[in-house]
Parts: sequence; structure tokens; C-alpha cells
Amino acid sequence: MVKIGNTELGEFPLILAPMEDVTDSPFRVICKEYGADVLVTEFIAAEGLIRDAEKSHNKMTFHSSERPIGIQIFGENVESMMKAASVAETVSPDFIDLNFGCPVRKIVMKGGGAALLQDIPKMIRMSEAVVKSTSLPVTVKTRLGWDDAHKEIVEIAERLQDIGVSAIAIHGRTRAQLYGGEADWTLIGEVKSNPRMRIPVFGNGDVDSGLKAEEMKNRYGVDGILIGRAATGNPWIFREIKSWLKYHTIPPVPTIAERISVVRRHIETSISYKGDRATLYELRKLYGGYFRGIPNFKSWRLKMVTTPSIEAVLELLTLIETTVY
Repeated sequence: MVKIGNTELGEFPLILAPMEDVTDSPFRVICKEYGADVLVTEFIAAEGLIRDAEKSHNKMTFHSSERPIGIQIFGENVESMMKAASVAETVSPDFIDLNFGCPVRKIVMKGGGAALLQDIPKMIRMSEAVVKSTSLPVTVKTRLGWDDAHKEIVEIAERLQDIGVSAIAIHGRTRAQLYGGEADWTLIGEVKSNPRMRIPVFGNGDVDSGLKAEEMKNRYGVDGILIGRAATGNPWIFREIKSWLKYHTIPPVPTIAERISVVRRHIETSISYKGDRATLYELRKLYGGYFRGIPNFKSWRLKMVTTPSIEAVLELLTLIETTVY
């Protein structure tokens, strides 16, 4: 049984990787229903939490059905990260996750996310300070290194473990790669096979099917897998992977009725969570995933992403369900 602290995650947990403007509570709940074992919030700026910014605090909102869940924070200041962890602790997540992997320029330029891969001693100091500032387990999500010349993840993982980090998730790319090229799981496997490592090691990058998940599990021995972009608008990826790992069968693709039902519920719960306007714009990036593989659907998807109101989107869904498919 894989654990983070005292929280049991299952024998081989599938984790929904945090993604900004995607993995909010409404989407996380849906992914949980389709088989995600562990959820993590969108990343939250430490400065936003300690300055009581409404948007940052709203990102910490989660439903009890989402457990086990971690709140992910990022920042460049050690003191701020300690304070942010204390704020996050007040809503009682199962763990605090530190983001040392986000490659986005605006985050890195401010010294957060993957920027810490250029200053490993600071990364370790920051992690240790957060571990000491909270009673919750602390986990880390990071990358192989800053670039091809600095793939230091084996040493980083050891040092993080030694200062009290409870688990580590590794994306199989460097910061320089961003999201391009293929993820390299070789060093993730080296971290896991390191005889000094005792904490769970989770792998991340390019897992988009049950077959790929099985390959990564068997070849590299990881304790679990994070699913990121493959889950965007595609919550049934968790159902597919679990079915393949357990039975070596692939479940039927979701029907158009099931897809529309999920989209409608996603819209309705998102409205109550963040309002009409944010829902209208943020869900547009998910429609392509929700209806991927449906023949002759391109024109309908175009209408969905250009429709000017939530009411019109819901009417369009009804039209599709009742008259087209």
C-alpha cells in the first residue's frame, strides 16, 4: 500500500496532475468519479495566500469527496512559503505539495516553480523550512533538472527525502524542454531504484493510455503515475488505465450521451464555483477533449467555443443530444 504520511493511496495510485485553469474542484470531482486516486489543487501563489487574495484562497476549496487531496503552493521566498503552508493547513488537506517544476516563463522569471532547479540548496532549504512549519506531510513535484547539462534529480530526490519530504513526483523533462519532445523516464527509474530511497516516487509525462501506464509501471518501478494533459477534457482516462492494469481490457469509449451529461454537470458545478463568465471561457479549452473521437463533430465544437453565453452552450448541448446523435 502506497502512503503519503499516514494517508493510504492504494496499491498503484493514479494522480491527477495539477494544471492551472483546468484542475479546479468541479473537474477534480469528475476525475475522482472516473477513477483518479489522488487529487492536487491548481498551483497557488504563496504571496497570494499570505496576502489573503480571494482568488488564491478560492483555489484551496475542495469537496470532501476529493480526498485524498493535496494543496500545491509555489513561490521564491522561503519565509512566504512557510507562511503559505500554514494558511493551507487551515483547510485540512491531506498533504502540502511544493511546485518546483512549473516551466512557465512568468513563474520562472519570478523565481518560482522550475526556477528552483537552478538553485538546489535553496530548494532544499525551502522544503525543509516548510516541512518544519506544518504538521501535514509535504510532497514535491519537480523535473529532471534545469537542462540537459544539469539533470540532477537523483541527488535532489535523496536530499529532499533526507530533510523530511514524504513523496516526490518527477516530470520526465527538463525545464528547458518545457512540454516538447518525449518525456524521458530513465532518470525517474534511477531515482526509484536508488537503494537509499524510501519514500514513494511518482512518475509523470506522456502517459495517455493503459498500455503506456503499464509500461511505465513495469519498466521503471514507480509507485504511481500522474496524469496531466491526457486528462484534460478526458476524465475517463483514469477508468481506461485502471481497467487495463487490472483486467487487460479497454472499456467502451463514452457515448455521446455520457459525454454531454458530464459536460453539462461540469458547467453547472463550475458556475456555482466561479461564476458564468469564468466558466464560459475556461471550459472552452476542454470541449475538444470531451468530444474527441466523435465523427463529424468539428463544426459543433467550433460553435461551442464561440457561443457567447453559458445558456447558449447548454441549449447547444441539448440540440446535439436530441437531434444530431
